Amino acid sequence: MSAYTNASDWCEPVAGICYRSTKPLTWLVGSLDTGAEYTVPVGSVFDVSIPRGLHWLFNPHDPRYLKAAALHDYFLALGWDRFTAGAQFHEALKADGVPKLRRALMALAVLFFKYQ
Repeated sequence: MSAYTNASDWCEPVAGICYRSTKPLTWLVGSLDTGAEYTVPVGSVFDVSIPRGLHWLFNPHDPRYLKAAALHDYFLALGWDRFTAGAQFHEALKADGVPKLRRALMALAVLFFKYQ
């Protein structure tokens, strides 16, 4: 099971739906014994790309979505494919307590649609 190794007070708003990490955000992929750690570095800018027409349903400033968005953008920047980065996005939403149906819809959106 994937998990955050640190995750409090780690980002700040930049503009609109963009944020910047102010502390490293570390995500463990896999188990504690065999997993790999990935850290979103300080200063990384990421966005919560939710189409404006859906902001009433999925608030892009909901703190439960921020870490998942940062990880997703970081993994894409590392060259991960959309499916693998999307799977970690889903796991990150789960770790932050996003309900099953909501995270499934969000994960499908990042897997199949590129919004910007």
